[in-house]
Amino acid sequence: MRIWNERLPDVPLTLLAVPAAEVPGVLRDGGADAGLVRLPVDRTVFSAIPLYTETTVVVAPKDHVVTAVDEVTVDDLADDIVLHPLDDVIGWERPPGQPAIERPATTADAIELVAAGVGLLVVPQSLARLHHRRDLTYRPLTDAPQSSVALSWPEDATTDLVEDFIGIVRGRTVNSTRGRTPPPAEQKRKPAAGKTVSGKTASGKAASGRAGGTGKNPRGRSAAPKGAKGAKRGKPRRRS
Repeated sequence: MRIWNERLPDVPLTLLAVPAAEVPGVLRDGGADAGLVRLPVDRTVFSAIPLYTETTVVVAPKDHVVTAVDEVTVDDLADDIVLHPLDDVIGWERPPGQPAIERPATTADAIELVAAGVGLLVVPQSLARLHHRRDLTYRPLTDAPQSSVALSWPEDATTDLVEDFIGIVRGRTVNSTRGRTPPPAEQKRKPAAGKTVSGKTASGKAASGRAGGTGKNPRGRSAAPKGAKGAKRGKPRRRS
């Protein structure tokens, strides 16, 4: 957000959180230009740039036996009830441990059940941090599947503003040969109606924002160096 505002001050960008599972639908319906999502996504519809892979952890009460070690394996959870919320983002073929009688509706609900001593919960580390409680802790689960986060957008809607957003997310400098945005001193854009840019937050929710502006010169022409207009080319004079 800070870098976007520095490079494109006339193009507003606002973030809006939506449930992670709904981000592909928002992108597909045109409600957002790009989103930070958890993989996988439908690659026949979306382009995606993987950004990072999270550590998977098991959340447990502070007095649970798993807190006696630095790392845990799936086999260590074989005798424990492991909650599997309906909004799970890991995508297990078979969740570890013993199943609960009912699946919690959300990760937040599952955290409450862990605090009540009903069972344990396996989530990406960012969700464990998001739902931190003083009576709970977590340990890395070394042999569990991991969740990857990517920047994604509809393949047939790669606009100049989306390219700018991609460059910022990937850490490109303003003078990068692959970047499109000129230095702030050269920007002569006018604000206009915007589109939405969305992004995935650590909470497992997506964020979206308004990216206004056309990405073009105000007169609809490409920029040219000062003094280029009207310049003529002629034959060089012969020097005696």
